[in-house]
Amino acid sequence: MTTIPSIDLVDALASEYADKSPSEILALALSQQGEISISFSGAEDVVLIDMASHLGKPFRVFSLDTGRLHAETYQFIEKVREHYKIDIEICFPESDAVQKLVTEKGLFSFYKDEHKECCGIRKVQPLRKKLATLDGWITGQRKDQSPGTRDDIPVVQADVGFSGPGKQLIKYNPLANWSSSDVWNYIRMMEIPYNSLHEKGYISIGCEPCTRPVLPNQHEREGRWWWEEATHKECGLHAGNLK
Repeated sequence: MTTIPSIDLVDALASEYADKSPSEILALALSQQGEISISFSGAEDVVLIDMASHLGKPFRVFSLDTGRLHAETYQFIEKVREHYKIDIEICFPESDAVQKLVTEKGLFSFYKDEHKECCGIRKVQPLRKKLATLDGWITGQRKDQSPGTRDDIPVVQADVGFSGPGKQLIKYNPLANWSSSDVWNYIRMMEIPYNSLHEKGYISIGCEPCTRPVLPNQHEREGRWWWEEATHKECGLHAGNLK
């Protein structure tokens, strides 16, 4: 197994692997010494799980349960767990923080004062807690998902947003150079599970109150937090990408 890349090696790895296949980038990530896990929520992530299952290397998977997901998303998580016969480590928000938010501001405060506070409690804090136990994580980010914030995603990067004192977290983005068509061609070819909401016009799927189907020719992220400006369409999980 390789050791955890130092800050001086991350850029070199990103350059070396920039044009390699997702499977090769994934194999690099899974060979890193330390605790590594695939972050799972959507179609891109199940592609990574499928690729990992063919590499013959042990791998871990975690997922965030915000408490506001669609019923179809919970069914999808269970379908993936059963299909691959894997454990999925579910991360929950702190109940006291959720209760305080709901008590003081109600269940839909994000429609009035933006989504950042709710996402911070339900998604970012649980993710930060999880990543504090890891040395690296693997995401399904693609450059074309959000041209304003993700178009410069490297395939390997130091995660400055979630690294802590004396500890550098590495983030691997094996699908950075893939398009949505690439993802769905793989899903169809390999006949792997996907969220049934995709059959109803949903492309980018988050929490139920903050996600809706998109119209023809709309960008996939337009279905997320549609009441806000397009430049704000990040929940904070990948804050290091923001410019």
